[in-house]
Amino acid sequence: MHVPDGFINAPVSVATGAVAAVAVAVSLRGARRELAGAGAGGVAGAERTAPLAGLVAAFIFAVQMLNFPVAAGTSGHLLGGALAAILVGPFTGVLCVSVVLLMQGVLFADGGLTALGVNITDMAIVTTVVAYALFRGLVKVLPRRRRSITVASFVAALVSVPAAAVAFTGLYALGGTADVPIGKVFTAMVGVHVLIGIGEATITALTVGAVIAVRPDLVYGARGLTKPLELRTSPLAAPADEPVAAAASESAAPAPAAPRRSARRVWLAGVAAALVCAGGVSYYASASPDGLEKVAHDHGIDAKAEDHAAKDSPLADYSVKDITNPRLAGGLAGVIGVGATLAVGTGVFVVLRRRRNTGADEQPVTGAERPSENV
Repeated sequence: MHVPDGFINAPVSVATGAVAAVAVAVSLRGARRELAGAGAGGVAGAERTAPLAGLVAAFIFAVQMLNFPVAAGTSGHLLGGALAAILVGPFTGVLCVSVVLLMQGVLFADGGLTALGVNITDMAIVTTVVAYALFRGLVKVLPRRRRSITVASFVAALVSVPAAAVAFTGLYALGGTADVPIGKVFTAMVGVHVLIGIGEATITALTVGAVIAVRPDLVYGARGLTKPLELRTSPLAAPADEPVAAAASESAAPAPAAPRRSARRVWLAGVAAALVCAGGVSYYASASPDGLEKVAHDHGIDAKAEDHAAKDSPLADYSVKDITNPRLAGGLAGVIGVGATLAVGTGVFVVLRRRRNTGADEQPVTGAERPSENV
């Protein structure tokens, strides 16, 4: 659903650029809290979450290269807003997808540069907000089980894609450059993107379910799902909610903090999966136009489309220039894209984490926080 240059007029493009800038600024502040509060241990949890957030951006970039067929002559690909929001939080999720869109537009000539605000508003903000709001609502009413997180992820991702299609239709109604009946655009966009949403939902649910199966503590949307470990001093000790047992164990030594678990294996597995998808599996992706491209061609939305400013980029169209072997050219471009997105995304989130830590260090210590002199 990458909107090219020329689809939306200048005033609406500028307006959406301003909306995107404000949303990114707000997300930068919100992401600091999400990164600092990740997992048990507060700031310590942030040390592992910043690289994981960068990994989420790289993984979304890689999976977006895997266009899947949804109808005759039409394909779709992951948008990623729901996946990012559930894995690392809604504010961090907006930044993840925004980084992906920026890298795609600058390096691969995918999505217009003047339409970057439109794409961030539609693919990063709308999908993330809609998906996470629906996800949280479902989690509150479903049983507190891991399966519920997966089910909620599926539904949220499914709805987020046609929601983005509706948002694009609204933007086109305000600033479309071609005289096209909006009713036909709405019907075509929503119809095909409901089908694409099924693919989005499947990818999101499988990914979230896989991470929850091995490390539920790393999934932002699953916080509070697992109970903390209880340390009992003897087989006769009762749960802590029984006054007698609690009083009897007062003299016992305090329970040691739970050991920190490294996220290195998850990170390595995620990087490997992203490289395989972008560097190998992408060669077998559907060559059919995606939902927006198909609708634009069929209904004349692309009548005033403009060439991309980076069309002569060495990586334009996800292929390394001057390499004649298409498998090698596409695979190498995908690997470069994963590496670049991982580096930029991780760098952004590490800087955010450090700024949050510095701000926390500068906070005055209150009486409630000051260590007791009797300890």
